[in-house]
Amino acid sequence: MDTGFEADLITLIDDEGQEHEFEIIDELETDDGHFMALVPTRQDPEDMVSDAETYYIFEVIEEDGEEQLQELEDDALLDKLADIFETRFNEAYYDEPEE
Repeated sequence: MDTGFEADLITLIDDEGQEHEFEIIDELETDDGHFMALVPTRQDPEDMVSDAETYYIFEVIEEDGEEQLQELEDDALLDKLADIFETRFNEAYYDEPEE
């Protein structure tokens, strides 16, 4: 059965050179910049259940003509973006369609 849905995946390399695969679940453009919400893709079902509500927010920056993802260090901005992303998630996945 083909649902026509294809995940938008991205691979990030950490400071130790380890690769980590994430799914882009949302993007947001605000006066503060361009941001992505990512969830890790996991093969282990136990990890999937324990991390079911874990996602990461990164800022998209341009460096040497290429898009890069950067961790947010501003806690107030991170909290503001988390509120926006969570509202969008809830509207997209949990709100009942009006009849």
